[in-house]
Amino acid sequence: MEFRLVYEGSLKANAGPQEKQALRRQFHKQLKVLWNQIPLSGFSMLLNASPKSGEISIIESVGGFSFAPLICQKIHLVCHLDITMLRPEAPGSVVTQGGDIDNRLKTLFDSLRMPHNSSELPRSDSPGTDETPFFCLLEDDNLITKVTVEADRLLKVTWTPNDVVLVIQVTTRATKMINKNMGLG
Repeated sequence: MEFRLVYEGSLKANAGPQEKQALRRQFHKQLKVLWNQIPLSGFSMLLNASPKSGEISIIESVGGFSFAPLICQKIHLVCHLDITMLRPEAPGSVVTQGGDIDNRLKTLFDSLRMPHNSSELPRSDSPGTDETPFFCLLEDDNLITKVTVEADRLLKVTWTPNDVVLVIQVTTRATKMINKNMGLG
């Protein structure tokens, strides 16, 4: 399965839980739409927090949230990410005004995955009315098996040094074919 996630806004190097959760919320909205479309709409049984005997649930509870990671070990999926990062600098600038690319990518990868524990969430944060389950791309960023990044110039009249436009092409792949991932990888 292939799809694209898009983000426009601030992407800080070494961002904290507040910034990462704000990015997660942007991706949640897009992934929620994806889960309502074919082929994912046919896999709603994976979103049952209390699965019947023999069924699988991808729901993971962390800090009051019920996360639903699409790419997870339970259904044997991994992914490749092809990222286009537009930023307000000339091409070839590896160390940027908004922070170096590798630390900005680390912030991105952390925001694409569910938190491992409640300390990775902002204090006193709780799910919004449309955030149960809270859709995220990854259970863990170690399920990314390939990454390509193309950085280019963001041609925008007004900007801040942390501004980016990201187009993230996600390609899923099954590491083991099971009934619960047919058509997803």
